[in-house]
Amino acid sequence: MPSGWTVVLDVGKTLSKASLWDENGNRIGSKSRLNQRITHGDVAVLDARGIEDWLVQVLSEFAALGPIGSIIPVAHGAGVALVRAGQLQYPPLDYEWAGVSSDRQRYDQQRDSYAKTGSPALPCGLNLGIQLHWLESQGSARMDAVQLLPWAQYWAWLLCGMAASEVSSLGCHTDLWRPYEHSPSDLAARRGWADRLAPLSAANKILGTLRSRWSKATGLSSRVQIYCGMHDSNAALLAARGHPDALGHDATVLSTGTWFVAMRSPLHGGSETRVNLPETRDCLVNVDVESLPVLSSRFMGGREIELLAGAAMQSSESVSSLASQQVAAIRAIESGVMILPSMIAGVGPYPNASHPPPDMAMDPSERRVHALIYAALLADASLDLIGSRDTVFVEGRFSHAPVFVQTLASLRPASRVLISDDDNGVAQGALRLANVGRAVTEWRRAEPLRVDLNAYRARWRAEAEKNA
Repeated sequence: MPSGWTVVLDVGKTLSKASLWDENGNRIGSKSRLNQRITHGDVAVLDARGIEDWLVQVLSEFAALGPIGSIIPVAHGAGVALVRAGQLQYPPLDYEWAGVSSDRQRYDQQRDSYAKTGSPALPCGLNLGIQLHWLESQGSARMDAVQLLPWAQYWAWLLCGMAASEVSSLGCHTDLWRPYEHSPSDLAARRGWADRLAPLSAANKILGTLRSRWSKATGLSSRVQIYCGMHDSNAALLAARGHPDALGHDATVLSTGTWFVAMRSPLHGGSETRVNLPETRDCLVNVDVESLPVLSSRFMGGREIELLAGAAMQSSESVSSLASQQVAAIRAIESGVMILPSMIAGVGPYPNASHPPPDMAMDPSERRVHALIYAALLADASLDLIGSRDTVFVEGRFSHAPVFVQTLASLRPASRVLISDDDNGVAQGALRLANVGRAVTEWRRAEPLRVDLNAYRARWRAEAEKNA
């Protein structure tokens, strides 16, 4: 356990968050920031500089609250930093920028098979390999002289100056890692990228202490320890695995944010981590912090809800009673209105489906109800694809959306769908790396809607699978 309080830095695609925790695992404070859309010339890149400036301010505020002893970074898995001579050589690409796929056909001919990497061919820059391929093809980076850092480890390097890679960050649809062989892919070796990867370190390894310039800028001690860190969805998985409700059960964590990521831990492991996942339906094999393969599926739920109903939680939802929200959900289902996939092409369980949204002449709260029912139907399909059963832990932003969790519970009556009032699953997983003490989170079973969803679900799936 570190001496002093711990900061968890969580760099997501939409939001960056920083939370401060004491030695007993009590949250002292938290800050968040919407990441900006940034361009470098005509190339979309991640908001590295903006996040860095924000982090200086946040750490300065945290430094005034108490004795900080460590910082643990976590981040999404579709960012890579190119570092040379102590400097960031090129801003990390924004994985939603379509321009990175300009040479997709030639790249796809070089990829390892899905059976070997568990990494499907994904659109835009969601595979890190195609980002590196594009950078080389543009002459934008001298790859023979750089180190490659996954996005979480970039922040560790920025804070302490020590470069590292880590398996949960490398093993999430990057095309760079073979989860069953615990080694870089043939593609990564053949293109020379494996040799450019920063040295592999454990997520819980302390890489170094805070750089003097960060100490001077924030008021933190130069003795603050910087952990290697990990992939964000894997952090949520690590947190749930430590809960008594997961012991002795086939358990799946459904992490909800910009992405909804389902990660299954089979009760008996072994051969169940090698089941035949459908390559074309956004299923993948992630790698946990112990280098073990994890069956996973995902879709861009938060982004689709935002497109359908707006980014912010509607005030009517946040203050209305559980009973009234259940009535609204039942009314929406009984209306027969259905939202079909997909607002975001190329991802999710129906990546090729293209159904226009229905003409929903309704107020914002009603639109959000329909959007959350739609997200629950997508989540249900994604969970089926990885064979999820028994217990589902729903964590993250949309675990607080009763319409979503109640609809999901109704769709999966044979499973325990568990939710918590604590939305710090990613941070709790990060804290487990440092053995920071924490009281056990209380999970409760989601109450299903009082309506039979079988016919609605069957009709939705039949329509969703057309042209899917």
